[in-house]
Amino acid sequence: MQRYIYKSVHWPSFIWDKNLIMERQAAINKQAGHLFGRLHDIGLDAQLQTMTQMVTDNVVDSYSIEGIALDVAQVRSSVARRLGVEQMVQTEPSHYIDGIVEMMLDATTNYLTPLTEDRLVGWHSALFPNTRSGIQGIDVGRYRQRGMDVVSGMLGREKVHYHAPEPDVVPGMMRQFIDWFNSNTTKDYIRSAVAHLHFVSIHPFDDGNGRIARAISDMALSQADNSPMRYFSMSSQVNREKKRYNSILERTQRGDGDITEWLDWYLGCMGRAIESAEESLSLIIRKSIFWQNHISDSLKPRQHTILNIYLDGYDGKLTVKNYAKLAEVSTDTAARDMHELAVRGIVKAKDGKMRNVEYEIIINK
Repeated sequence: MQRYIYKSVHWPSFIWDKNLIMERQAAINKQAGHLFGRLHDIGLDAQLQTMTQMVTDNVVDSYSIEGIALDVAQVRSSVARRLGVEQMVQTEPSHYIDGIVEMMLDATTNYLTPLTEDRLVGWHSALFPNTRSGIQGIDVGRYRQRGMDVVSGMLGREKVHYHAPEPDVVPGMMRQFIDWFNSNTTKDYIRSAVAHLHFVSIHPFDDGNGRIARAISDMALSQADNSPMRYFSMSSQVNREKKRYNSILERTQRGDGDITEWLDWYLGCMGRAIESAEESLSLIIRKSIFWQNHISDSLKPRQHTILNIYLDGYDGKLTVKNYAKLAEVSTDTAARDMHELAVRGIVKAKDGKMRNVEYEIIINK
């Protein structure tokens, strides 16, 4: 008979290789410190723009891990509205999207508010406002009332990856988890990894356990940083490493309570998430420097919009033809706009082409 982690003598006081994991965490602390240092130098507006992008990615990718596609533009608009960030282009989000974003932001912006059963069931209700998961009706806003297997594969040929604790023990396990989360005074990145594993191993709801586990782990990260500002996305990195995540999670949940492998992977994943954020931040810093240098330039709204599109990392070439397409104007109008930008020293033509000239943006005057 398969033994699962909650049957271990170490549940829920997990064990791990303290020396190895503390070494990993020290490296992550250094990485995070470097990222926060760079962010400190770019100003509040750019920080909020960075957070808007990171939270948007976090929400979208947390759902993508479960095979659910959200409308990115709606998520971004909802996040920006709640953070008070002005958007060049706004898409009206649905009530469903607003509920998801509200739930995810509650975990991080209200990170000092204690975790409670009422708060968790509120999050669950926000994920499933119609009390359905796909076409299937589920219990919403309360712990599950039935057994739960985590399975994959075709109907009739399913593979069971994990059998969750029986429903009658879930309330007690959740009280124990909530007490541990609220009373644990060690606010570090390791705690975020333990919280994720602990919650998802109880699997207290009919559906949405992975998404809520990621929200809880993000809340623990905000507590570790003592800040509501999230500048890297764990969900985005987990989504990129989904196979590895599922494999290590399954082995750990079938193990004896030694969670060294899980913690080692989680902290490594966090490091890679920070590296990815550093790359995104480079674009934001570049954009911030550009507008600081060109703050006195009077531009047409469409010129401003197109420059931002390219500064945000659009990978198409900056040509008259592409400008006309993006701005929805004629090529003659686009050519005049580009000529104005070139005369003002905002863009310059790249060498080597006489026709279909490619331009580059001048960041520093």
